[in-house]
Amino acid sequence: MANINLNNKPTRTSGNLPNIGTTAKNFSLVGKELNEVTLDDFKGERIIMNIFPAIDTGVCSSSVRNFNAQAANLSNTKILCISRDLPFAQNRFCGAEGIENVVTLSDFISGKFGKDYELTILDGPFIHLLSRCVIVLDEEHKVLYTEQVADIGSEPNYMAALEVLKRP
Repeated sequence: MANINLNNKPTRTSGNLPNIGTTAKNFSLVGKELNEVTLDDFKGERIIMNIFPAIDTGVCSSSVRNFNAQAANLSNTKILCISRDLPFAQNRFCGAEGIENVVTLSDFISGKFGKDYELTILDGPFIHLLSRCVIVLDEEHKVLYTEQVADIGSEPNYMAALEVLKRP
């Protein structure tokens, strides 16, 4: 269980992020066309999973904008922005912001992604939402990097996530 904070108040997640070197679990999320999207759909591609509570909050929207800007410079890499928001909210946000370089995915139906990756928030005002974290995978979907952001109101370490993809 990871201990994180929201506005200097302790809260907890359902577990710990996957270990470096392990193979990421497959998932089934909802895409912008209300279609099923799985990790297997990205075979052979590197992945940055930008995971956050809600797209309409300041830090969450900033992370999507930041990774969207970075995505244009990355080869063979998909950035998946994952939350429990409805796909309609994700689409509205991306349309209004001109965001085209990331893939938005929703865990709204069952929360299974949050449970499987052990990052569901267990208490406090954001209960049942996904905690803010980043998971980077190689082409074989082995975990290269994880970050559980200690305070929900803080941004992830973008550079650390991107730097791991520059390593041979």
